[in-house]
Amino acid sequence: MIRRIFLLLLLALVALAAAVAVNTWRTPSRQLQVAPADKVAVDAQAAAQRLAGAIPIRTVSGFEGVQRSDEAFRQFHAYLAQQFPKLHATLTKEVVGDNALLYTWAGRDPAARPIALMAHQDVVPIAPGTEAAWEVEPFSGAIRDGFVWGRGTWDDKGNLLAQMEAVEMLVAGGFQPRQTVYLVMGADEEVGGLRGAVPIAELLKSRNVRLDWVLDEGLLIADGVLPGLDKPAALIGLAEKGYATFFLSLDTPPGHSSMPPGRTAIGAMSAALARLEANPMPASIGGVAGEMFGTLAPEMRGFNRVALSNLWLFEPVVQRQLEKGPSSNAVLRTTTALTIVRAGNKDNVLPGRAEAAVNFRVLPGDTLESVQAHVRRTVADEAIAIKAYPGNSEPSPVSPIDHAGYRTIQQSVRQIFPDAIVAPGLMIAATDSRHFSQVADAVYKFSPVRARAEDLPRFHGTNERISIDNYVEMIQFYHQLLRNAGQNGPAAQPQ
Repeated sequence: MIRRIFLLLLLALVALAAAVAVNTWRTPSRQLQVAPADKVAVDAQAAAQRLAGAIPIRTVSGFEGVQRSDEAFRQFHAYLAQQFPKLHATLTKEVVGDNALLYTWAGRDPAARPIALMAHQDVVPIAPGTEAAWEVEPFSGAIRDGFVWGRGTWDDKGNLLAQMEAVEMLVAGGFQPRQTVYLVMGADEEVGGLRGAVPIAELLKSRNVRLDWVLDEGLLIADGVLPGLDKPAALIGLAEKGYATFFLSLDTPPGHSSMPPGRTAIGAMSAALARLEANPMPASIGGVAGEMFGTLAPEMRGFNRVALSNLWLFEPVVQRQLEKGPSSNAVLRTTTALTIVRAGNKDNVLPGRAEAAVNFRVLPGDTLESVQAHVRRTVADEAIAIKAYPGNSEPSPVSPIDHAGYRTIQQSVRQIFPDAIVAPGLMIAATDSRHFSQVADAVYKFSPVRARAEDLPRFHGTNERISIDNYVEMIQFYHQLLRNAGQNGPAAQPQ
């Protein structure tokens, strides 16, 4: 009997192993087969100099004191007009809201659905006290060691000027797009886009403009970042997570620290925050994350390929591993971040009030309402008041992969970055394009920026820079994208 049971178990294991092997082998690549593209010739040094010249113009955005930056934005607008004269002579320029720019490039076919490319003019400030850690002066625009250095080279003047370089060359060559193309350049993306992207979206809506698709900054070409993938991964964001901050407050009688009660404001608030951190919202490998891993699986090696090709068996193991990394965990769930705590002002006084802020990045499928219900349920303390931040926003709609916009972006990436694997992804931060869902059928988030793991801290951090070689590729990408967008028929066919 025992021998028979052992044989049955052995046969079951062999059958399971065979099923896993066959399923792994039969999982096809989802990459597009594209013909090689003739990349446009770019004067790399001249383009780098133009980008470098934009960096010293300190277009720093802020929640308050808008007028303090007005002069910098006016200088930046003048600089763009000077550096890209053919673009400015051909496209219609409008200044919208507080210093945002809208360019309209009329297409030759009035019946064709328009598209939009987005980038933003504003940059984040340098964190106080970190200036000395920069290898160059942060706003110098220095060109050194094959890089353009300074705040904005990556986020997001690199994208903005690369788009303008591409349009300038296309105009100079007599190219006119089939469909109308809008260039949308906000001036307050880093603080929410309410004074730039929102007024532009409302303006387009008032003109009955319905965009076929939009491409904004977003996910990158990650090289060596994903374990088990030898090639760079160009991730195209299909959606971005929502933003939800909740303010918690608790009032208790103040008193002398020599006679503390059993329950204090700090103690009760700390316990509530600990419960929120220890009990995050549930994770799953589904939705956009499922699409991403399903696309990457056939391109991986070793156990990663086996596991991702057979999530029906390995999903619990894979999910536990992904939850260990902050970046991979963020694509699986609505994340919880404790960001502000305030209480007390003297060491021997029991404070009468404790306050805290908790920030959630909301996964598509969750809602602001479901997150607030989770907060109330997990805090489990009726004495703690919970107030939602007025600027909270729902997750953006998920844009389809079976859409001309996605195919055009995918095709262009494969032509300019032939070593890269293209896959859908989820944008975990906020961009201006979330305001364009009301006027566009599809919104994609991708920056043609190559990044290795050691580069990621440069984003909003110290020693921000872009390589000149990569900047040339960025220009070539937007040039090819605009050419491909005007093609009739499908962009490419799967292998």
